[in-house]
Amino acid sequence: MSIVQKVMDMLGKHADKADSAIDKTGDMIDRKTGDKYKGQVDSAQQKAKDAARQLADKQRRAR
Repeated sequence: MSIVQKVMDMLGKHADKADSAIDKTGDMIDRKTGDKYKGQVDSAQQKAKDAARQLADKQRRAR
């Protein structure tokens, strides 16, 4: 199993925890860049959360 597959499995099983990690990472990037890219970071955070939820739903249906 590749590292990518392991990460995808983890995200699928723990989507709620992934949301928190995504938020914290985005906030850190905002601090480091002085909010210069806040809009882009927020958009990326939302897309990452949506992807994690979709993956979790897909894995639940596969069981």
